[in-house]
Amino acid sequence: MFFKALRKKGILGMNRRVGDYILTHNERKKYQLVDNKITTYELCKKHNVSQPDHYFHVTNIGQIKKIKKDLIQLKSFCIKPARGAMGNGILVVNEVLGTEEEPEFDTSKGLMNIKKLSHFISDILSGLYSLSGHPDQVIIQEKIILHPVFDNYVYKGIPDIRFIVYKGYPVMAMLRCPTKKSQGRANLHQGAVGCGINIATGHITNCIYLNNSINTHPDTGKELKDLAIPYWEELLVQASKCYEMTQMGYIGVDMVLDKNKGPQLLEINARPGLSIQLANSTGLIPRLELINQQKSNADLKSIIAFCQSHFNA
Repeated sequence: MFFKALRKKGILGMNRRVGDYILTHNERKKYQLVDNKITTYELCKKHNVSQPDHYFHVTNIGQIKKIKKDLIQLKSFCIKPARGAMGNGILVVNEVLGTEEEPEFDTSKGLMNIKKLSHFISDILSGLYSLSGHPDQVIIQEKIILHPVFDNYVYKGIPDIRFIVYKGYPVMAMLRCPTKKSQGRANLHQGAVGCGINIATGHITNCIYLNNSINTHPDTGKELKDLAIPYWEELLVQASKCYEMTQMGYIGVDMVLDKNKGPQLLEINARPGLSIQLANSTGLIPRLELINQQKSNADLKSIIAFCQSHFNA
């Protein structure tokens, strides 16, 4: 009865996701375009997809001693692994304090001196946070500034917007809001709130927290369905362009809203999860099958109009 109910609701399961969509539409040789955030960044510049600036990269242990001067010249920044996943290995530096000789850094993990910061960078290089555990590279990146529309909708951290993009069509979306439980990370498995989004309007439709339906943010008490995401059409366009950019047919596209720059691509996932269906209280299969019936040469404007017309929750 349980599985019959899931089928009736059009829920996409793990096996079918892999067999019918990931393996079929994502060529293995193209995974490197999205699994390495440095490669993705370079690709975004060619295709005019907005991303936070990369200040510089650290590729080997020998560079660590030489970057002190570069780091203390930055007012704020973010450190992340090039091949990281699930938000692991990300350190946000809110402010550089102290002196040039003995700088200190106000970070998301508390106050750190240059020695502790160097150890953190060394851990990333060793592959501690990489997808495969292999040696990695370090990105020193522009810090995202929380857009004021999300005030009282997050506990620390930055919310992100996950799109499932199939053949260039943004078929489903959800907002992931950090909580105290998730330690400021926008990850549902770690305790973030997942909010389904009406593709037509950008309004919140349904919300889950730890697999239970909720109406208010568990830490702030803010009514979640009052939220309408700004720049919605631009977000849809940027998400759709990631298909043209990667030529991967079934991807998860994670976007953020910066206070000053608006929509910014955070990362692209070649193996997106399925909890977006819970957040939206509807299944992916009917939407994916509808896209299969469409012509393959539709222009970007037509694609967005189609999604807003057919996936109006």
